[in-house]
Order: sequence, then structure tokens, then C-alpha cells
Amino acid sequence: MKQARPIAVDLFAGAGGMTLGFEQAGFDVLASVELDPIHCAVHQFNFPFWQVLCKSVEDTTGLEIRNSSKIGNQEIDVVFGGPPCQGFSLIGKRSFDDPRNSLVFHFIRLVIELQPKFFMMENVKGMTVGKHKEFIAEIIDKFENNGYKVNHNYQVLNAANYGVPQNRERLFLLGCRQDLELPNYPDAITYPAKSNTKFNKNAELPSTPTVLEALQDLPEIENYPELYQQDWVVADFDKPSDYGMKMRNLCVEETNLSYPRKFDHSILTSSLRTKHSPESIKRFELTPHGKNELISRFYKLAPDGLCNTLRAGTASNKGAFTSPRPIHPSVPRCITVREAARLHSYPDWFRFHPTKWHGFRQIGNSVPPLLAQAVAAEIIKVLNVEIAQTAIIQNLGDEKLLILNMSKAVKHFNVSANMIEPRVRKNRTTDS
Repeated sequence: MKQARPIAVDLFAGAGGMTLGFEQAGFDVLASVELDPIHCAVHQFNFPFWQVLCKSVEDTTGLEIRNSSKIGNQEIDVVFGGPPCQGFSLIGKRSFDDPRNSLVFHFIRLVIELQPKFFMMENVKGMTVGKHKEFIAEIIDKFENNGYKVNHNYQVLNAANYGVPQNRERLFLLGCRQDLELPNYPDAITYPAKSNTKFNKNAELPSTPTVLEALQDLPEIENYPELYQQDWVVADFDKPSDYGMKMRNLCVEETNLSYPRKFDHSILTSSLRTKHSPESIKRFELTPHGKNELISRFYKLAPDGLCNTLRAGTASNKGAFTSPRPIHPSVPRCITVREAARLHSYPDWFRFHPTKWHGFRQIGNSVPPLLAQAVAAEIIKVLNVEIAQTAIIQNLGDEKLLILNMSKAVKHFNVSANMIEPRVRKNRTTDS
């Protein structure tokens, strides 16, 4: 018997990578919380039929989440989120005193207030290293003293084992109320045929899509000069791989329980072009596949390999660093936001802010939807619900949401202009 879709809440929602993954697994993510108004606007565009709360979790209560969405008094099946923990990142400083890590405790507080059946917390792999395990133990202890049990054998999952053409490892912590059964971690469903990273080897699994398979059908942006001024164009697509078919929604997968979106398959979006100097172009051409270009340190994608981990860079208060974007495997330029989205398992209907700065941040900060879907599907199993695919085609939101700058986004959500520190624009080369 087909049943109603279970209810989820996304904390630290960003543009909506985990929201989409949980939707694909069969959840209705009725409420999402996000601090950044520009991310909120993009989230609202892609999920206009659910509620996004534009505010910090520090100032949010469980009651407010219920009352400002369609949840009301309904029981919540899962609360999930990735509280920023840059203090634990392998590429940043490691400090228990980093104030950004206090957001973990607000995640715990909201889970306790909302009393969902299950919770899932995602975080950086660095949180599992050395003394940082003590912090995880503290988190587990806090949950267990408040009516939840937690899987102590927490796992770091690599997106490349779940159909994502990117080498990306993230920690997932799973828990449930004391009266329920803990979900399992998902088994790998794909295996990268060519990789320098250790994976769970299983010759019977299908291969993870390669960079070439992810990008091969996308139009050549060099044929569309208007992409220097705008991020979309009506374009000619090539023949897609099986992965490309999924990203373009040209086939129906039994495991994809998301709501179909109404969009024009002939339009290429999120593809604003970058002007590189002749010197940069020459260096990009000479860089071997799978190696870093010596000056910019940009990684050149190998067509038969995986994408390196896509990162978001840092905000203005941390130096306004733009994380290096990979070099396209066959054209001497950096990849576009849409190409990054393909390598992150976002379908083509999903839109991002048109600027490269915000678009890449929205992707680099997010969990790949297919990885989130794999974890969410295990929660669906222990909920013991059977969910039917829906034929209801949902409209996307107002495209004006995509082009809001910070001041207009602040006004749209009626929030304080001081919520996010303004970005400090620096003189930078066209390589950034």
C-alpha cells in the first residue's frame, strides 16, 4: 500500500543539495532553515512549494519551524543538516574554540525541540581525526542524554560510491529516538573504475560515471558569446550518457521519488563564461590531465576519471578566497557552474545564482544530492513506508529570485542587512 510522504526538516539548508536528496528518497522537506539570504532565494526558487526560513539557527526555535511551515502539530520523521564546522576542516585550523563550531549545539537543540523520529548530521571528514573524536563523543553523549540513540560506528562516505562523478568524503552521524531502530549506512552502489583513492572494491557494482560521461552532452559554451553577459542560452545538446539522461530528466528512475519540475530542456543554464588571459589559456592547454596547473594550482580534470572535491572558498570575513575551479578536460578554461553542478549530481532543472562567485559557493558548500538520497533511503527503509512516484509536475519559482543581490535578497526576506558580512571585492585576475 502506497503511503503519504514522510516529513523532513533541513537545517543549514544552503541552496538545497540535501533537501533535494531527501526529496528524491521520498521525503517532503516542509521546512528549511538558512542564514544567507541569497542562498535562501535560490532555495525558494527550486523548492517554491515548501517553506524556507531565512535566519540563523541560533535565533530559531522548534515551535517557530512548525508554525511557519505546513508541519504544524504533525510528527516529524527526520531532521537533517550539516552545521558548519570549518574549525574541524582538514584544510583549515583545528580548534575547539572556533565559534563556528557552536552551531553544532544548536543543531542538537533543535532536534531535541522538534523531537523527530530520526536525525542525520553531516560534517567534514576532519571531524573524525585525532582529538576531534572527543567532540563527536560529546555530541553523541548529548543526544543520548536527551532520549536519542546514536550509531557509534559513524561512517565517512565517499560520494563516488553513490553514482556521483566526484571524489568527495563526508561524515554522517545517524540517530533515532530510543523506541526506534537505527538506520543502516548505505552500501556502495557504484565503484570508480579509475581512481587513486581507496574505495570499497566490488567488481559486481556498475562503474561510477566519469567526468566525460557527466559532461559529454553539454553544449560548447564557446559557441555562445551571449554567455559572457548572461548565464543561460537556448542551445544544442549532444547525445547524453546514461548519467546525462538522469541529469536532464530524460528517463524515469524507480529510485527517484522527487517531484518532476517544469522546465525547458533546450535551455542551458548556469553557464556564465570566464574570460581567461592568453597566458592562462596556454598554461591550461599544457597541463596534463589529473595534474594541477603550476601557477594557478587549478586541477585539470581527466575525462576518464573523477572530479576532485569541489570546494566553496571562503567569505569576505575570512579573506574572500575563491576556491580553485577545475580546468575543463578538453577546453583550456575553467568549468562553468552548470558543469560543476553535473559533477555534483544536480539535475539540469536546478538553478543557481548567475554569478560564478555565488554559484560555485552554493555547489561547493552542498552535499551531492545522490549521496544525500542514498543516506535518506536507509531512513525510509526503517520507517517502513512505501512511496509512489508522483506524476504531479511542479513549477519552479520566480526567476527574479535568482538575480537578487544581497541588499535585494535582504529586503525580499525582510531580514537584517547585518546577517551576512558584505563581500569585499578585491582586484583579481580572470583566473579566479
